[in-house]
Amino acid sequence: MQNFIDLVKRRQSTRKYSDTPVSRETLETCIETARLAPSASNSQPWKFIVVDDPELRSKVAGKTWDSAIRFNKFTENAPVMVVITLEEPKIITQIGKAIKKKDWPHIDIGIAAEHFCLQATEEGLGTCLLGWLNEKKAKKALNIPLRKRVPLMISVGYPATDKQKPRKRKALDKIVSYNTY
Repeated sequence: MQNFIDLVKRRQSTRKYSDTPVSRETLETCIETARLAPSASNSQPWKFIVVDDPELRSKVAGKTWDSAIRFNKFTENAPVMVVITLEEPKIITQIGKAIKKKDWPHIDIGIAAEHFCLQATEEGLGTCLLGWLNEKKAKKALNIPLRKRVPLMISVGYPATDKQKPRKRKALDKIVSYNTY
């Protein structure tokens, strides 16, 4: 077990994958950490569809880009795609969302997705969170009911290189203050 901040520093968006297969056991470890993520009123408003069949994975990856918008074309070389569907949250969460005007279910999915990505990093995998996708076509490819939403996909695989990209982050004094804005 490494220091948590070192794990966070190692986690990055991977856009080049090796062709090494990812075992279902490793994927299930990542899913388990996502399953354990906190959620508003313990709604757990997610379902994870692991797409590891090569033909179907290629089809699903193709729903993250098109001829005009090609920045997600790298997904075609990811051995696995994980599709996250938004499931019906508990009624108390829906009421809280309406009253407080905060989209708790989407926040919850973001937390669960990052749990998945951090565990994947621990397992030596690379990931990239994808919000740009043709949701309608992705849902059709995976037989997802029309009323369901697909807020995120995650490309998963072993990185083609161990090289860390430099990170550009704002300085602490630009993002934090104490006791007042």
